Amino acid sequence: MKRQLRALAAAGLLVASSLVAVALGGSASADTLICEQYGSTTIQGRYVVQNNRWGTTAQQCINVTSNGFEITTQNGSSPTNGAPTAYPSVFFGCHYTNCSPGTNLPIQVSQISSATSSISYRYVSGATYNASYDIWLDPSPKRDGVNQMEIMIWLNRQGPIQPIGSVVGTTNLAGRTWEVWRGSNGSNNVISYVASSAISSLNFSVLDFINDTRNRGAITNSWYLTSIQAGFEPWQGGVGLAVTSFSANVNGGGQPPTNPTTPPPGGGASCAVKYTANSWNNGFTADVQITNTGSSAINGWTLTYGLPGGQQVTNAWNATVSQSGSTVTARNVGHNGSVAPGGTASFGYQGTLSGSYSSPTSFSLNGATCSRS
Repeated sequence: MKRQLRALAAAGLLVASSLVAVALGGSASADTLICEQYGSTTIQGRYVVQNNRWGTTAQQCINVTSNGFEITTQNGSSPTNGAPTAYPSVFFGCHYTNCSPGTNLPIQVSQISSATSSISYRYVSGATYNASYDIWLDPSPKRDGVNQMEIMIWLNRQGPIQPIGSVVGTTNLAGRTWEVWRGSNGSNNVISYVASSAISSLNFSVLDFINDTRNRGAITNSWYLTSIQAGFEPWQGGVGLAVTSFSANVNGGGQPPTNPTTPPPGGGASCAVKYTANSWNNGFTADVQITNTGSSAINGWTLTYGLPGGQQVTNAWNATVSQSGSTVTARNVGHNGSVAPGGTASFGYQGTLSGSYSSPTSFSLNGATCSRS
């Protein structure tokens, strides 16, 4: 990918070491300007700062300091009913194969004894944005691509923007009351915690938000924390927005399964799947029933399987269903995330058909292979 390094006229010349740091993704020992779309550098030998301009072709630049970054150029603009222009941010962990130096992430949720973080922001007026702290989780120790669960903490919301999904209630975490939203963006599930008023700094337990998400049936203790990130999602404007400090610490030593060969409660599952289909010339419907054949409750489930060629999912009910190539991923919705031993959860969908019909032959629930029933 072509690198684009442009200094602002008012900033004068960048020192050569700063240019090298940006080009190689090195460490920022002095202020470093990043204008490349996905350019990044490291700070404190521990965190990665990234420009991450993914929602616009217009230029965005950030000035990276030893403690954070500031948006210095923001030429992009997006409709407020759509996605933002970018997510300039600082992170600990792994993001699209870019892992922060010496990180112990991904780490299984059951192994975490504590996860703490602090963040300080500087805000500006006249822009449309949110100050967002992201926590990413996945059923596997994933270091690349999109994770299945995104927790967003909205510390400041300016303008007519809103989280993905809809309001499902409120909760008290980190000494504050948060409005809770839940939905899916088509690639991953999202639970958002929205502050009632702007928060300029926060020192809190990341694990508290992870546990609240788990208690809502969205993940299980067998899932992995892959990264924690803090930055801004600008829709319009945003020059001057800054993360002035960031820190994160994730410690192991949690409670592992007593028998490492046995899946943890609610994690890799003992399961059976019944798949009942009805097809016609150019379409089909399918009813899928999952049975928990294990001795522990399943708290949040993700079922994956391959559809035979010529089949494409068009709409679904009682699950969030997505398809990438031939792979189908079905995730529970709020009312059917918990499945007691011997219990069942069901969902269905409709699809288009080209050619002769056949049913899937193998299913995996939370990473464990299911039997057919």
